[in-house]
Amino acid sequence: MPTTREVDSVVRATGLNPGGAGEPLGEPAPPAGILERLPDEMRDKLPDELVDELLAGAKTEEEIFGRGGLFSQLTKRLVERAMEVELTDHLGYEPHMEPPGGTGNTRNGKGEPKTLVTEHGPVEIRPPRDRDSSFEPKIVRKRQRRFEGFDEKILALYSRGMSTRDIEAHLRELYGVEVGRDLISRVTDAVMEDVKAWQQRPLDDLYPVIFLDAFVLKIRDGGSVQRKACYLALAITMDGRREVLGMWFQQTEGAKFWMQILTDLRQRGVRDILICCVDGLKGFPEAIEAVFPQTVVQTCIVHLIRQSLRYVPAANTTRSSRTSSRSTPQPMST
Repeated sequence: MPTTREVDSVVRATGLNPGGAGEPLGEPAPPAGILERLPDEMRDKLPDELVDELLAGAKTEEEIFGRGGLFSQLTKRLVERAMEVELTDHLGYEPHMEPPGGTGNTRNGKGEPKTLVTEHGPVEIRPPRDRDSSFEPKIVRKRQRRFEGFDEKILALYSRGMSTRDIEAHLRELYGVEVGRDLISRVTDAVMEDVKAWQQRPLDDLYPVIFLDAFVLKIRDGGSVQRKACYLALAITMDGRREVLGMWFQQTEGAKFWMQILTDLRQRGVRDILICCVDGLKGFPEAIEAVFPQTVVQTCIVHLIRQSLRYVPAANTTRSSRTSSRSTPQPMST
């Protein structure tokens, strides 16, 4: 019979008060019912390191812009998808079809891996190639190595709330050169297809922990650049991996919109969340309870430290902050 010790330690490590969600205590008992909701076959899959992940909190920018993070993954998807459309435009026929007349230039698989230098680290892509090597991609040219200044545009492309017109405008800026309207239109259609597939992909039915947070980005909206809140759902899976479940754009952060996001997660297959780590936004716990009534709501350690410093004299703020940081476990190295 699998032990529940590891799962029990996860709950205890969060410092949850069974009498009031989100209130830290020294040695609380696990909230009633949380262990029973974890399927027996999954208990052994929950790694000890998950405790460190919980106590470290969600580092939003690192998860997005860090090495191998979301920005790197989406940049690779976007660039390679756009290049495939460009190659189709160059050859004059769609993939898996015969070339006009049955002869002429054809697709020739993928080229050698190419590393792009971005503001947030390297991104490796595999450009498509043609048989006679006459294809010259435009979004990233053959000898181009730097691909900078596009982080917020790429994130915006894969977030819900962008119109087709705005996506097309973002792609024009990414190209940075004069390209035909027909090509931009075809690239937009292809990217939209990939974006929808990413946004609507099925999710696991159970997540031990989900971090819900929002940060502000400057994005294009209706022909102008505006500051909008980007809502992020970041999960820790049963095997300890971090997974970005989705991104959504809204003018400001609010509990009502978070409820819509949680409803979207449920519609994509999520049936239960053991622990939701959130900030202190008013109405947030109630929004979570409305969609996932059994989920334990835990204030993120970073936000707990910030809130505790409100009661510390200004002269002692720095020392108290350092002491609090040292008392929390550090995230596992990858």
